Amino acid sequence: MAQTMEEMVETARAQTKTASPQDAHDAAAAGHVILDVREPGELQQDGCVSGSLHIPRGVLESKADPDSGAAEAALTSRRDDAGIYVLCASGARAALAAHTLCQMGYDAAIIEGGLQAWKDDGLPVEGAS
Repeated sequence: MAQTMEEMVETARAQTKTASPQDAHDAAAAGHVILDVREPGELQQDGCVSGSLHIPRGVLESKADPDSGAAEAALTSRRDDAGIYVLCASGARAALAAHTLCQMGYDAAIIEGGLQAWKDDGLPVEGAS
């Protein structure tokens, strides 16, 4: 049966852990990874979480697969030893990305509310124009 994007996001959220921005910030301070899956233009316009790893949602699977030939070592090297806290603008792409990462063997969680919630909590952001 075909699903809408909204249904896919709902399913991903139901099957994936979530974390508040503050909890994700604290986890990053303890050595876990903040993964930003927004597009490069969004980072330039809205800034990014200090110290985050950026991999756009559209190429995530190839970057997360250590055998793909296009793997991102900063992500794949952390597969077994760190939680991955996934962020986008509002949460939909992060839900899909975190769900995918869990299916690929990562310990991933969605950062609730995305970058806007991060900013609303007064957490560090750099590079906003």
